[in-house]
Amino acid sequence: MITVPEATRKVIERSRYLAEAMSKGLINYSSLARYIKPELEQMLVKNVSESSIIMALKRLEPYFQPKYKHVTVFQNPPEMIVRSNLVEITVANSEEMTKKLPQIMAVYANQQKYYFTITEGVSETTIIASHDLFDKIKTILNGEKVVETYVDLSSITIRLPKEVLESPGIFYFFLKSLAWEGINIIEIVSTYLEFTIILEDKNVNKAFAILKSLF
Repeated sequence: MITVPEATRKVIERSRYLAEAMSKGLINYSSLARYIKPELEQMLVKNVSESSIIMALKRLEPYFQPKYKHVTVFQNPPEMIVRSNLVEITVANSEEMTKKLPQIMAVYANQQKYYFTITEGVSETTIIASHDLFDKIKTILNGEKVVETYVDLSSITIRLPKEVLESPGIFYFFLKSLAWEGINIIEIVSTYLEFTIILEDKNVNKAFAILKSLF
């Protein structure tokens, strides 16, 4: 049977916010014990005392210490580029779809002032592009199985210093702040030193303000 410490660990592991706060000594264990007590009792199917939960939390504290000591790699605020009027279309992969990729790439090759990115996965391919290219892309994709289409999207591209390549948690650094504020992310695209977040137009101003406030 699962024990109180084991159940407590499972609950804390499920929330990176709680784990991070514990690692930084920002949480009052008595308050946290009261907060997770109902969930623990549901997991254990029995009553659990707050004192036993507090004891379990104290024992778990070393476990949640970060395995990597964070080092600030941003000597200066990074450049952030906002683009609007984007669309996204995801189609199922097929033999015909593979043949159409060069045609889709050619659309952008002649219109490089527009935004364009294509990601080919195991079973589907996602294309994100400026709305002005959308009709031409849809024409090429005619006959393919469309999984999902989004319109009225914007992107925020963050240019990263080379040091991030050896710094765990950089993406989490950005994403946790957006998640905390309830910003929904439609897609994430990254290259060697660029990190792009795709989101609905209605969220872009708030998201940009949140990201800018990190620096």
